[in-house]
Amino acid sequence: MNRENTMIKKVRNLIMAFVAMLPMAIMAAPSGQALSFTCAGCHGTDGSSVGPSMPAIAGMDPEVFVDAMKAYRDKQRNSTIMNRIAKAYSDEQFKAMAWFFASQRLYLQPQEYDMNLAKRGAKLHDKYCEKCHENGGRPGDAGTLAGQWMPYLEYTMDDFINGKRKWPRKMKRKVDAAIDEEGQDAVSTLIHYYGSQQ
Repeated sequence: MNRENTMIKKVRNLIMAFVAMLPMAIMAAPSGQALSFTCAGCHGTDGSSVGPSMPAIAGMDPEVFVDAMKAYRDKQRNSTIMNRIAKAYSDEQFKAMAWFFASQRLYLQPQEYDMNLAKRGAKLHDKYCEKCHENGGRPGDAGTLAGQWMPYLEYTMDDFINGKRKWPRKMKRKVDAAIDEEGQDAVSTLIHYYGSQQ
């Protein structure tokens, strides 16, 4: 009988522990990976986009990701759909997604580019862009340019130039200087350079 009572007490204690933990399990927030599933249709399951108008976000600096999402939510950044999507998330959820995407490896897709334009763009990058977009524009705290889809870069630069998106600190001055040096082809040469970076 003593053994049976001990077993009953153990089972009762296990049930009580389970019942006590149940509210915490129910209230636990979804992981960054689970939240990021809504991004997969456009940005790929791991953040490596396969669509030319969608940026790759794998390996993105978490602060850059969070700042971008807040800007979309607050309608400070032009987009076709991201303004509506971003409204559905809290700052904490942005952070959880940011850390998930930051931990993902960036897989780049080959794309066609003009080698002559890319060579000219490499020189402009070294002179005007490398200080913020280090290592040829590889993922960092100023975003990812190297290997990024060229159509996406074209749309983004068009937004900056036409006032649909706020210029980051110093960027307008650097782009203007590159245009003064290279002419109206400056932006295109830079885009071909970044597209050439695999």
